[in-house]
Amino acid sequence: MTHTGDPRLDGGEWRDELDDDTVEAVGALTEALETVEVARGHLFAFHQLTGEADFKVERAVTLLTGAGHHELARRLSHELLGRNVLPGRWTFQVIEDYEDTYYTPFRDMERETRDLTKGHRHVYEADLKRRRRSAGEPGHEATPDEPVTAQRGSSSAG
Repeated sequence: MTHTGDPRLDGGEWRDELDDDTVEAVGALTEALETVEVARGHLFAFHQLTGEADFKVERAVTLLTGAGHHELARRLSHELLGRNVLPGRWTFQVIEDYEDTYYTPFRDMERETRDLTKGHRHVYEADLKRRRRSAGEPGHEATPDEPVTAQRGSSSAG
């Protein structure tokens, strides 16, 4: 058994006590949460892009007014500038509703499910790393603190 300082990568008795099917199931829920995190990121992009578009509409209103297109500028200002993206909601409210209704409960359930792996995160992935890496090979260090071995075929001659 290696001693990396990361029990997930060392394996050992604590890992032997965990059921592989449970580890896989917890890993699947964590992977689902990672997908939710990406979706949440897209909501923030939607929020920022929509806000940016609204400020661009405001600039267009100013330019149209300056060009003498007062009625169109007035309509844009009253009908589009600051408009809800969903009934009664700006994008920040969409994000808040998503977080309160879906994201936070999902994250909390994933955290609770990790109790099945003694609170350790990414046990399934750590198992993969233990099995798939080529210990001692450059670029296959278990942790950032593991000494890097010399590149094969490299020489110190210059």
